[in-house]
Amino acid sequence: MDIALLFAKMREKRPLVHHITNMVTASECANITLLAGGLPVMAHAQEEVEEMVAHAGALVLNIGTLTPLQVEAMLAAGRRANELGVPVVLDPVGAGATVLRTASSRRLLTELKIDIIKGNAAETAILAGGAAKIKGVESLAVSGDIAGLAAALAKAKQAVVVVTGPQDIITDGHRLVKVANGHPLMGTVVGTGCMSASLIGCLAAVTDDYLQAAVAALVIFNVAAELAASQAVDPAAFKERLFDELYRLDPTVVAAQQKIEEGVVS
Repeated sequence: MDIALLFAKMREKRPLVHHITNMVTASECANITLLAGGLPVMAHAQEEVEEMVAHAGALVLNIGTLTPLQVEAMLAAGRRANELGVPVVLDPVGAGATVLRTASSRRLLTELKIDIIKGNAAETAILAGGAAKIKGVESLAVSGDIAGLAAALAKAKQAVVVVTGPQDIITDGHRLVKVANGHPLMGTVVGTGCMSASLIGCLAAVTDDYLQAAVAALVIFNVAAELAASQAVDPAAFKERLFDELYRLDPTVVAAQQKIEEGVVS
């Protein structure tokens, strides 16, 4: 898997990534997209989302601070993206925590063709029909094999499923990749999960292999986090260094430091 080549291709093409995202981390997602090499746009109004997504290389939907009106805008943008073949990334933040979040996630997955679903273990398990405990947007526990649940969800939705955690899991229901890069300080900064979805959108915009796009995005983000953590021990300093390290990150460094395990779903 040539992650370095895909990273370089994304930086060369500078894809526009259309976000309909949450108010808490919108700035971080815009910055991370720009620093990685893409172009961010945060267009939420239902009156313009179809027009905007027509110019985009990818659409990222994040329900972190959802409202019913926002969901309607997501559906409008998603339908247009599906018509145009623009890849759609869904971050079902807090699915399972409330009825609104769970129902909205399921509606988006039913009415749209979602290409990549990125969530934590609890969000993924719940959307796959499994059992899990979630507190707010934090995954507490999952009953059962999360890799198996992710693969089942991927097959059911014909999507790539990304499960973020201490070890990231990426599957399309047939292939299974584990990413071991990353650092515990990522858990001390609000929005690292949202930022990873933005990077997935950047890479999905330049390849039809969405599993490869998701793996590349996570490796790139996590290697930048490792480099940042080597120079910062506190959360605020780590966040600042994370932005800087991603901006200056060389594809050859990513290739040298990637820790991935490729396999198949058993």
